[in-house]
Amino acid sequence: MSSPRYAALVGWGMAVPQRLVTNEELAQRIDTSDAWIRSRTGIAQRYVAGPDEPTSVLAAAAGRAALTRAGLGPEAVDTLIVATCTPDRPFPATACAVQRMLGMGRGAAFDLVAACSGFVYGLSVGTSLVRSGMSRVLLLIAADVFTHFIDWEDRNTCVLFGDGAGAVVLQVSAAPFGSLASNIGAWGAGETLMAVDVGGTLLPTTSELLSERRQYVYMNGREIFRHAVRGMCESAEQAVREAGVSFDAIRLVVPHQANVRIIEAVAKRLGLPMERVFVNLDRYGNTSAASVPLALCEAAEQGLIAPGDLVLLTAFGGGLTWGSSVVRWGCE
Repeated sequence: MSSPRYAALVGWGMAVPQRLVTNEELAQRIDTSDAWIRSRTGIAQRYVAGPDEPTSVLAAAAGRAALTRAGLGPEAVDTLIVATCTPDRPFPATACAVQRMLGMGRGAAFDLVAACSGFVYGLSVGTSLVRSGMSRVLLLIAADVFTHFIDWEDRNTCVLFGDGAGAVVLQVSAAPFGSLASNIGAWGAGETLMAVDVGGTLLPTTSELLSERRQYVYMNGREIFRHAVRGMCESAEQAVREAGVSFDAIRLVVPHQANVRIIEAVAKRLGLPMERVFVNLDRYGNTSAASVPLALCEAAEQGLIAPGDLVLLTAFGGGLTWGSSVVRWGCE
């Protein structure tokens, strides 16, 4: 009988654009203030990508950092997943561009789209590939340049988002490290609660649609809040049960960084003190799929998690999508 296979997280890395945009700078352009933004979102600043910083560039930088941390060269990677809803082009996959930039071999490379839940979805898929034997070293990158889809005249959305990328290296392991259990789901009936309408095959880009500003993201904040708390909590509870552990055993919760009120509501419903919940929303804003790995990287860098610790990742995004994963940090 063959021994069980796990997908240990052996490396991690992150990247953000060069330009930092504070609330004060936004207040000079639109009718808002630092106090208004902080009180409603918890955000103080965000990073905004420039013309020479497309999704692929940020993704490659984060992937390179993760491989360096893992002590591996790009040639060791046999599978590359890029979780993004803001690809460089409609096709080919942004993962193909990242593969070229990093100098990888000719292994599999594909994109995964689950909006802000992209990293948790990708971790579930990547872990399955490693545990099945289809991959031995898998690079999972979550990257989004969401500000390219923002109407900078709409204060209800432009204050929320930032750009960035985070990555992890999954490597086959005989010891129980990496994702021990995941729970992912979606509610397609809510697809229009948060979306960008123009640019796909449903509504190809026209001058009329552009004049109506349909190329920008819109969202129903009240409904998103309600579904986000429910989706994150229910998937977290399921993942913890399937991992065979309790919430008391979780060292740290790393949630999607969308809004501090959502994070606090999730913590309260799960019965967890905020001291055990990692928050860096104030410095990055909502970076979509990159949100969870950015926070995970910072938590690791700050020494808040150690090898063997259990970490709960949970996220929610447009689609509507959600997902959670219980991860044993480190490797044997």
